[in-house]
Order: sequence, then C-alpha cells, then structure tokens
Amino acid sequence: MTASPNPSVCGQSVTVCATVSTDAPGSGTPTGTVTFTGPGGLNQTVALDASGKACLATGSLASGTVTAQYNGAACFNPSTGTATVTVNPAATTTAVTASPNPSVCGQSVTVCATVTTNAPGSGTPTGTVTFTGPGGVNVTVALDATGKACFSSTSLTSGTITAHYNGAACFTASTGTVAITSTTVSTTMTAAPAQIRVRLNGTLVIQTMSATLKNSTTNAGIPGMTVTFRANSVVGPIVLGTAVTDANGVATLAPPTRTVPATAVTAPTYTASFVGSGCYASSSATAALTFVPIPPVP
Repeated sequence: MTASPNPSVCGQSVTVCATVSTDAPGSGTPTGTVTFTGPGGLNQTVALDASGKACLATGSLASGTVTAQYNGAACFNPSTGTATVTVNPAATTTAVTASPNPSVCGQSVTVCATVTTNAPGSGTPTGTVTFTGPGGVNVTVALDATGKACFSSTSLTSGTITAHYNGAACFTASTGTVAITSTTVSTTMTAAPAQIRVRLNGTLVIQTMSATLKNSTTNAGIPGMTVTFRANSVVGPIVLGTAVTDANGVATLAPPTRTVPATAVTAPTYTASFVGSGCYASSSATAALTFVPIPPVP
C-alpha cells in the first residue's frame, strides 16, 4: 500500500493505492477488487487494473491506519495490506468586515469574520470566533454553515477589532482585523444672558442662568449631560456651578439662588461648557453677564 501525499492536511486529496502481487511459486497478475477502509469513514471497493493495482483519491481521510483488503479471485487468495497516514489540521485565513464603516457613534454596526481553509486543504471550518476591540468588545460567536460569524453593536468606538478563530480538530486557528471609524456626534451650545444681583444682606447671587445643549445634526436637545458655568472675570474663570440638562437639553442654575464671589462682578460674560461624553463631542457658548446692583433682591 501507498498513500500520497503523506502527511497531508484535512481536506487535501490523498491518493491511496494497493498493488496485489502473486507469491511464488504462483504466477500471474491477480484480478478482482480491493476494499479500502480507514479513518474518516473510508469504505470503498475498487477493481484491480491490468497491472494488479487499485487506487482511489479521497479528501476525507483522518490520521490513522488505512487497510486494503484484496478480496481474492478464483485463482488468488485474499490478502491484506496497511498504510499509516498522518492528516494534519489545515491552515485557515480569517477575513473581517464591518458595516457601516465609518459609522456614527451609537449607530448599529455589524462585524463579520469569514474563515476559509487554505489550499491544499479544503472544507468549511467549524468552531467559534472571538471578537475583541474598542468599546469593550469581547464576544465569542459560533461559525455558521458557511464559515461566517457575525455580531452587531451600538457601542463601538474607533480602533481595531480583532477576530480570532479558535480553531477546531481539522482547522488551525487564525486571526484577522478590521479598522473601524466611529465619529462622535457634534453638539451645539447656546446660552442666555444672565445677571449678578445684590441680596439685602449684601451677598452677590445669580438667580437664573441657563444653557441649551443640542445635537448639531438633528437639533434635538440632549438630556442627562453635565454643563459647567464659569464667569469670565478679570482674575480668571470662576466656576459658578454645574447643572444637568433636562429632557429638552436645557441646563439651569436656578433657585435656590447661587452665591458668587465679589470678583464675579468684573465678569462681562460667562461660558457654559460641555466637555463631551460618550458619543457626544464637546461644545460651549458664551453669553453676557451683567452686574445689576439695584434694586436688591431678597
């Protein structure tokens, strides 16, 4: 018996041959059939040719012993031969795609890995792919019948996603990557003029100060974001306080009144700023800040 190539890889076509000869003192070329059995479910009967040789090609072998059973004929006794074959895992390639790419932060993006078998191997890889990357991505997905694994996420950030095929009995592991771009949502801030007033007890206060944070594309208010208010005084910025935007994107420093230091009266303007968060880019706006000494407020 012979097997070629040997060793081979999973899915590679291997030709197995058995040559049946007559032992002395007999002579002549045996006729009839040879039945090949072995690992990978091999069980096939092949007729001997005029030279007493029977061959078959198969891509489904596994490592182990292939047996060739000559089934005998009227003038020839049966006989058996064996060959040990080694079938190694086939190398694979993992290709990764992301769609849409680029995307907008918060948009659903589908990432797919397609695992294929490298020649001379064949067959569709099985097993799982582990995806890792920016935005805390760490998910393992089973390959489907076509060798493809996908997941979707709305929390991806710009960077590189790695898809690692974890391999299987007949397929080696492989890794692929895809660079994704996720742009932040631009924002706009508007601020309303405000006043510094004097209380009856002589302290300085700001009774109401507000700013509105919106999505630049949709013009919709962005809720739940922190806005910082600073008076632009001659001695430098003075933090007046922070407020969280409401359902309409409005952040308000409102009653109870906000006490401010005396240096705040030198500020002709104030700035409302949003430092950015999650999918939203930073923005700020400056508005007039007027000192109104009279009449005093309670």
